[in-house]
Amino acid sequence: MLALIDEFITHVALERGQAKNTQDTYRRMLTQFAGYLQGRNVQRWGEVTSQHITEYLLYQRKREMALNSILLELAAIRVFFRFLYANRFVPSNVAELIDRPRKFKSLPKSLSMADVDKLLQLPTGDDPRAVRDQAILEVMYASGLRASELATLKLENINFESGFLRVIGKGNKERIVPIGRQALERLKLYLDRMRPKLVRPHTPSALFLSNRGRQLSRVTLWKMVSGCAKRAGVAKHVSPHMLRHSFATHLLENGADLRVIQEMLGHADISTTQVYTHVDSQRLKSVHYQFHPRAKG
Repeated sequence: MLALIDEFITHVALERGQAKNTQDTYRRMLTQFAGYLQGRNVQRWGEVTSQHITEYLLYQRKREMALNSILLELAAIRVFFRFLYANRFVPSNVAELIDRPRKFKSLPKSLSMADVDKLLQLPTGDDPRAVRDQAILEVMYASGLRASELATLKLENINFESGFLRVIGKGNKERIVPIGRQALERLKLYLDRMRPKLVRPHTPSALFLSNRGRQLSRVTLWKMVSGCAKRAGVAKHVSPHMLRHSFATHLLENGADLRVIQEMLGHADISTTQVYTHVDSQRLKSVHYQFHPRAKG
């Protein structure tokens, strides 16, 4: 198998004039693929099936290889098998049967419920900024808002009586999102005691204000969430969008209907929301592997 990789590298160097870096990348990727195949008792390129290639790409994904790197691996395999088939080293070009790379989507990363609990215990203190940040984190997790949606929330968007937020999302589309008791309590505390201390003469009607009395920016929100996560001891690199993913994932895990989650997230197409079913199925597989007596073989 390695001899044909050598022959392929000679081909791309002499006949296609590929740069040395490209040659080295092809060699590294194809050698790694060959090692994977040999570990599964595949000793000849002619024995490789499209299923072997698909399983290899999924194996790389489970190892948390970046999506762009996986796409490069698939590209290298495609070019290699085109060479093998053209030179009759294999009976068919099985790489042509692989689905387009766009189907290998990045799954959204979310926090565990334990990590969310840690995060929501911060920031501590009763100064205006700390109380504001407590309210922001609670609202983000309770309602699954995008950072831009939270930053543009206005005072009139909250209905404390019914426990809903009126959110203006992408494409200027409006949706109504429930907020939850704990987030409402945090909001009330912030509005009653702390927001008045942040108000300045030209302060807008934005719900959450900066120390200068201005509407918060997405960058400020990102830095705040990331900083709180670090102080809480959460190992992951946490962003506002990860809180949104956590909101959706935890709803699905606890039995929420996918259509309801779609409505709360403001997704125009249900296919966008369906990515969370893949996240949940991965969790189910993990639990099955951990606890089923015959899952480990």
